[in-house]
Amino acid sequence: MKKVIMVTIAAAILAASIGVANAQQRDVISIVGSSTVYPFATVVAERFGKAGSFKTPKIESTGTGGGFKLFCGGVGIQHPDMSNASRAIKASEFETCKLNGVTDIVEVKIGYDGIVVANAKKAPALKLTSKDIFLALAKEVPDPKGGENLVANPYKTWKDVNTSLPDVKIEVMGPPPTSGTRDAFLELAMEPGALKFESLKKLSKEDAKKFTKVFSSIREDGAYVEAGENDNLIVQKLAANPNALGIFGFSFLDQNADKIQGAFVDGNQPTFENIASGKYPLSRPLFFYVKKAHAGVIPGIKEYLAEFTSEKAWGKDGYLGEKGLIPLPDAERKQVADSVKAMKALTEVK
Repeated sequence: MKKVIMVTIAAAILAASIGVANAQQRDVISIVGSSTVYPFATVVAERFGKAGSFKTPKIESTGTGGGFKLFCGGVGIQHPDMSNASRAIKASEFETCKLNGVTDIVEVKIGYDGIVVANAKKAPALKLTSKDIFLALAKEVPDPKGGENLVANPYKTWKDVNTSLPDVKIEVMGPPPTSGTRDAFLELAMEPGALKFESLKKLSKEDAKKFTKVFSSIREDGAYVEAGENDNLIVQKLAANPNALGIFGFSFLDQNADKIQGAFVDGNQPTFENIASGKYPLSRPLFFYVKKAHAGVIPGIKEYLAEFTSEKAWGKDGYLGEKGLIPLPDAERKQVADSVKAMKALTEVK
């Protein structure tokens, strides 16, 4: 009887630790976050659910920023267990989590992805530079007439940006500010493009805050259209409009290679090999984050993690590679898998 009482008390404490009266009140894993990681998480979830021991996890594509908002809202069954992310968690988000009682977070780096600038296959493949991308999409650019003044973006066509490019209107569909793809695009494409100008390189050293505003402010005159978190919708619109370009993760290009093509960026195509080797400049790591407090309480979390970090899933010949995920190097993959198995929580975020 004493043993039964102790087990009952332990179960009650465990349930209370995630703010529920009954640990079985929710028996489905709840995952939110990145639209880029969504296809990979969905494949794992479907295979995991078909195995029969646990229900298929529920996954919502909310964008990386939106996912962290939900994830960091608190501990308990009303809050998600995991958040997919196409960038690492920010220090500010980590602090928000801690303030709301989400103190033990396990970071899982799953592989690499490339951000592509794509168009329909019926149109010519573009050869862009980071400078071209900046000039096409920045809200303000250096005055074409010379000097160090910034002016409202005057460029209407790609040919205006670079005479070697087509004489078609600049029309780009891309992610909203809540998206990790947008954050990574600003860092990997817009910032290097801005630094091609001596005046902006000088500004980056003299006033980093102002420089950041310059490269991260996207024009609002219709040349750039926020397409939400549905990358499949962008693909469909590109197929219908040969003059438009879209910005999204490599996996969507890989899955729709019969309809769309990725532009060269600074001389390199967005291919599996170029992203894996680091040659393609718009490459970034992908992650998901787990609440340690929910593991062992919400059924299947540890088992889902084991499936995702298994060689049959994320390994060099794993089924996620077929979906466009670029695997981590062998040694790093082992290190992450060991860390996940031990449920090692993040201690700090820079």
